Amino acid sequence: MNVSVVLPTYNERDNIGGLIRELLAILGDAAEIIVVDDNSPDGTSEVVERIAGGERRVKLVRRLHERGLRSAIAAGIAHSSGDAIAWMDCDLSMPPEVVPDLLRALEASDIAVGSRYVRGGCDVGHSSLGRLFSRAINLMASLFLGFSIRDYTSGFVVARRPVFADIQLVGDYGEYCIDFLYQARKMGFRVVEVPYRCVPRQYGRSKTGTNAIDLMQRGGKYILTIVRLRFSP
Repeated sequence: MNVSVVLPTYNERDNIGGLIRELLAILGDAAEIIVVDDNSPDGTSEVVERIAGGERRVKLVRRLHERGLRSAIAAGIAHSSGDAIAWMDCDLSMPPEVVPDLLRALEASDIAVGSRYVRGGCDVGHSSLGRLFSRAINLMASLFLGFSIRDYTSGFVVARRPVFADIQLVGDYGEYCIDFLYQARKMGFRVVEVPYRCVPRQYGRSKTGTNAIDLMQRGGKYILTIVRLRFSP
């Protein structure tokens, strides 16, 4: 199965080169890597351009007037050609060696999710406050939307291309994943979770938020998404 891996970036210069090289080594000729960079001032796109200059499997989509995680993933999907489409964070907190496990899980499903909250998974990549926030949001999502999915906010996903004919990504930041997974189950797509160990980012600053105020601002959108889905027709 050919796979397109979408990597949304903003100020990931020190991480992106290593991630691309690891993914290419692991996935081989059956993969294409699509980096969608939101005009990072740290030179992320220049690093990708150098790699792409000698590697046909790497594409760069540089966005000058638009920013945002969800829209970057959507742009990558629009530029993809694989039978399966994957996306993941670019800070190396999501180990690239898990992608083949997700692809194998896709043989018997439509969507495979890297999960911190099924047996064998864990999260050591975030602070105690960040882990508490994530657990609380996922518990609320499970209570309102169903326990068939344990990591609604994963953001580490591989899906078959036909899924995107029926589901459009909706949202701003990580809440898009809650909507995507809920809609997928509601439409009857087969969703499986594959455990992985979320580890600390290697370089740079987290986009999720590092303090209570940041997390509360993010949390409001997550909660509104969960409530909207719960009470939508």
